[in-house]
Amino acid sequence: MIIKIKKNAVQSEVANLLDNLKAQGYDIHSSFGETVQIYGVVGDTAKFDTRSLYAYECVESVIRIQEPFKKVNRKIKSEDTIITIKDVKIGGNNVVIMAGPCSVESLEQVEIIAEKVKASGAKILRGGAFKPRTSPYAYQGMGLEGLKILRQVADKHDMLVVSELMDAEHIDMFEEYVDIIQIGARNMQNFALLKKLGKCNTPVLLKRGFANTIEEWLMSAEYIMAGGNDEVILCERGIRTFEPMTRNTLDISTIPVVKKISHLPVIIDPSHAAGKWDLVESLSMASIAAGADGLIIEVHHEPEKALSDGAQSLKPKKFDDLMKKARVLAEAVNRTV
Repeated sequence: MIIKIKKNAVQSEVANLLDNLKAQGYDIHSSFGETVQIYGVVGDTAKFDTRSLYAYECVESVIRIQEPFKKVNRKIKSEDTIITIKDVKIGGNNVVIMAGPCSVESLEQVEIIAEKVKASGAKILRGGAFKPRTSPYAYQGMGLEGLKILRQVADKHDMLVVSELMDAEHIDMFEEYVDIIQIGARNMQNFALLKKLGKCNTPVLLKRGFANTIEEWLMSAEYIMAGGNDEVILCERGIRTFEPMTRNTLDISTIPVVKKISHLPVIIDPSHAAGKWDLVESLSMASIAAGADGLIIEVHHEPEKALSDGAQSLKPKKFDDLMKKARVLAEAVNRTV
């Protein structure tokens, strides 16, 4: 629920109100404007008698939040969340670009790709070290050695690292080597894993499941934030529909819908949505125009020889062309790539 405080309220009364709510086990989140003082009360408030709060002279109004998600809700936090990692900002007016190979194959491969995408303007190096594949016979990744390669190359080129975590037992390893922990579509509702990520100090990129609703997606983000980790980035990577012309169907409407009800940044993955490299640019432009806070794009210097997802990977020259167009479009909608 949300408590709005009167304009000229006595702050000692406000403090008393908050202390009493905390004593009942509720978490309090504050939001301040020039003339507005609002507190979000998070916890099981279903049976809480909101009328009792009007006994406090400082209370102007109380609103009960109907949605099941609280901490991700824009009613609790009206301003956009901006996640800052070193000198990279995700959210706000920024359009951050994450790029790199689907899978880490070798030090040489990652070095070649990182140098190219960095020169084109990418700030975050993406790459899979542990690969969740549909087939048990497909390439499963290099594991820890892959994470070490990503870290080494990213440090050399002054980039951040994002990579997918599959197993809770690897969390400590990921916190050592990556800047953003990615949770893939298949693990979006792995609630035991999400709870443990809530105890982490590393930002989490949470992909939407390919058959999940937006509310289910936001509830998964709520699991992480409820544990104490407020640095969650949402990632739309396409949903499964009846349409066979693309690998998945990119739900562009996710961007304005989520931004209306949540303060979290939204990243788009056009590579997994399309499944075809020649569609990636168009989907990227549409995403920026719709208000996406960034893109995560697969790039490979030799996609014909890639061990995974070569068909949806851009060659460095195509990626550079995309980045040039992205800057022009972003400027037109008052954003910065």
